Amino acid sequence: MKLLQNKFTWWGIGIVIGALAGYVYYLEVGCNSGSCAITSDPTNSAVYGALMGVILFDGFHKKKAFQKAEDDDNPIDHSS
Repeated sequence: MKLLQNKFTWWGIGIVIGALAGYVYYLEVGCNSGSCAITSDPTNSAVYGALMGVILFDGFHKKKAFQKAEDDDNPIDHSS
């Protein structure tokens, strides 16, 4: 489980899932006229999806790290 706490592991997962999602979006929706900058080319769709995946999955990692830092700063005293 320690491996999934690594920031770069989350980025890798986000890149793979995002790139696949971007490519699937290109296949299913796409742009027939060719005037759409992102969806008219499968490479552009995959790269854009990979960037969105990194942003999404990096947010999961930061949330967990932020929660731990917050818990360390505000210990709860149960002795009362």
